[in-house]
Amino acid sequence: MSEAILAWRKPAGRWQINQCLPLGEPPRTRWQKIWRGLQQSFRLMVGVHDYQNYLQHMRLHHPEQPPMSEREFYRYCLDARFPSQPGKLGKCPC
Repeated sequence: MSEAILAWRKPAGRWQINQCLPLGEPPRTRWQKIWRGLQQSFRLMVGVHDYQNYLQHMRLHHPEQPPMSEREFYRYCLDARFPSQPGKLGKCPC
């Protein structure tokens, strides 16, 4: 072990923690974000696509293009995953 670790002593005087403040966001918010991310990952694993995420992406990255309706979106993703045309290999870009 380092000599500095062995030689450490508690500072003289009153020594106590008055308040612990979280760094950045409160832990509850962080856990909510983690939980939402896990939910989205599990939905994508079983083939359920997130229309709200698609709308947000279209607003941020393609504001000039009108987004597909919810029905069109699910039909597009279904066709991309399970192609109905012969010889078409599918990969859902959603």
